[in-house]
Amino acid sequence: MVLTTTPNIEGHRITEYLGVVTGEAVLGTNFFRDFFAKVRDVVGGRSGSYEKELARARETAFREIQEEALEVGANAIVGIDLDYEVMGESGSMLMVSISGTAVTIT
Repeated sequence: MVLTTTPNIEGHRITEYLGVVTGEAVLGTNFFRDFFAKVRDVVGGRSGSYEKELARARETAFREIQEEALEVGANAIVGIDLDYEVMGESGSMLMVSISGTAVTIT
């Protein structure tokens, strides 16, 4: 499956537009990781725990968008847009939302 943020794929012709596909992932973060991430953020270090959660959410959302595209017969997704959102009362949830247009290419 070809995935791109551009509206077309160089060297390929889009033969059919199959509709918008989406993938979402909402993940909670652990209290202790939150605490230590804040400590690292204060001293200027990187927050490995948040980076891992973000990567996991992004991978889940990409997997979902590809599964949805395969279900409609696509072999590519163009115009992909990624959005990140912190949710929950204390900002303890992370949402990654991905959308794009499922297409067939030759």
